[in-house]
Amino acid sequence: MDHKLTQQVGQWLNTPVAERDYSAGALLLLRLSGNQIMYRNIIAQLDRRHDFVEYQLRKYYDFRVQQLTHDQVEEMAQKVEAIAEEHSLNAEPSPSGDDAEPRSLGKRDDHDLLPDDIKAKYVENLDLLRRMRELHLKLRSLSLVNAPCPDSERYPFLKELIKLDKQLHKNWEEYDHYVLSSADTQATQKAAKKSTVKKKACTSQ
Repeated sequence: MDHKLTQQVGQWLNTPVAERDYSAGALLLLRLSGNQIMYRNIIAQLDRRHDFVEYQLRKYYDFRVQQLTHDQVEEMAQKVEAIAEEHSLNAEPSPSGDDAEPRSLGKRDDHDLLPDDIKAKYVENLDLLRRMRELHLKLRSLSLVNAPCPDSERYPFLKELIKLDKQLHKNWEEYDHYVLSSADTQATQKAAKKSTVKKKACTSQ
């Protein structure tokens, strides 16, 4: 690995946005990727590709500074495949566009009695699963045939999928093991009564 090139990319990324030379950034990206077509497309509309250049350089830089080996990336890929199997990330989305229950257990029977911050864990996990499906689809559709370093292309997707899975399990742990207190039940009952009173007031007007 060319450590000098890695250092140059790091210096470019650490340069304040207003002071960056995006032509130089595009050249660094060309040296990293070897993709002449991508380079020409960037240069042709450089003013509109700033975010793209930064994202791509950040992707390569993060991979290179981690000094990951091919075997380590393969190990991450195996973890992601297990995650995909566990959460059925390979399943086709439903025709209606609605996601199925995030897992077989689904909601707790007392879900509506839970505090809002605990109920939010369930909702967040639905969003996490949607994001994981999107990432996994992108990962599967990556074209690595002509990539000079396929591992660096896969790495950001693998890394984020593993991170999201950890958050997913953390949320389920908190959601499943939350113990309702009498205070929670009383608060829910009060809220329900207030809602009922408001509805009656609106009806009588």
